[in-house]
Amino acid sequence: MSLIHLDASKCIRSLSKESECNHCEVICPTSAIVVGDNILPAINFSACVGCGACHGICPNEALGLDDFNATDFFFEFMEEEGNILSCRKNLPCIAALSVEHLISLAVLKKELVFDMGYCKECDIASTCHSQILKMHEEASYLLEAMENEAQIRLEDLCYTQDEKEASNRRDFLRSINLKSFAKTKLDFEREVQKATDELIEHTLEKTDISLLKQKRIPEKRKIFFTAIKRAQKPSIYHVVDANEVSFTSQKLMDESLCTVCQMCYRVCPTGALSSDVKNSKIDFDPFLCIKCSICHDVCEPNAITLSGAYNIKQFFEPQVQNLATFDVKRCNECNVIFSTNSDEKLCYRCKIEEEEARELWGIEEEF
Repeated sequence: MSLIHLDASKCIRSLSKESECNHCEVICPTSAIVVGDNILPAINFSACVGCGACHGICPNEALGLDDFNATDFFFEFMEEEGNILSCRKNLPCIAALSVEHLISLAVLKKELVFDMGYCKECDIASTCHSQILKMHEEASYLLEAMENEAQIRLEDLCYTQDEKEASNRRDFLRSINLKSFAKTKLDFEREVQKATDELIEHTLEKTDISLLKQKRIPEKRKIFFTAIKRAQKPSIYHVVDANEVSFTSQKLMDESLCTVCQMCYRVCPTGALSSDVKNSKIDFDPFLCIKCSICHDVCEPNAITLSGAYNIKQFFEPQVQNLATFDVKRCNECNVIFSTNSDEKLCYRCKIEEEEARELWGIEEEF
């Protein structure tokens, strides 16, 4: 059985203690993943069944399986003639893929078939089956909005592998492991982890912290962008309900509430939110947004909000939007250049020091 692993440098929760992301915990059918008081999720490896649903739903691909990678699967599947996705043929579970993968495969294959024949009797159907249905509904909705003729069908195929095909599949997975890992050591470590029936907590290492500063685009978004470029543009760019789109968004900014703290674009993992060298503005690229909500979680005045609509044009002709523009001034106290959206003459640090001094000296009026 495959073993789950966590890349702490990609986990949204690593970016801020304010993050409320818990998709992996909610989707896990065996409660093997627990998001507690710690920053990172804890994992009970012995309870994990290797379904990969956490991998499929994670907005930044922080969770994965040792012997299944969605990106590798995508290119392998594209080389095959078939169009069937089945837990008995080529996937640990259909939920191991994301909506972006499904739309990309459908656009390029023209048709996908989900084998739902084993779902009714599956032990992990409590969460995975409903997730597959949600992904099917969303992917189909967006394909229709894109005016794409690709179809995704649900069928009770109950696919069965013949002995030769199953053997070839095992050999393929084994060859990947042999190329990627020191197999003996890996197998030993996996067995030790599986035998430990307790939650294993994860921490941020120095290498993880350095990687957190990098703006990285998930592989599934790169795949999606490549597939969309090969799709025919719709006759009309339709505007869809943003609540029906799980993997990207369009944002609004209330400049009157913004405190110019710069946190939103500093914690954004992909660079969807950005500024310039002077920190004089906040720009937003909807196509890079992975809807992780970290910018909303860290924005104390709730200046950033989600738009209720999403324009399909952003799939085909991505455009960077300016959300806010600020004045760049020089602080009257320390002479440091700072950004502001008010008439303030002191930088943020000097303003705090002044407020603390007034409080210390019992002075209510500004001096």
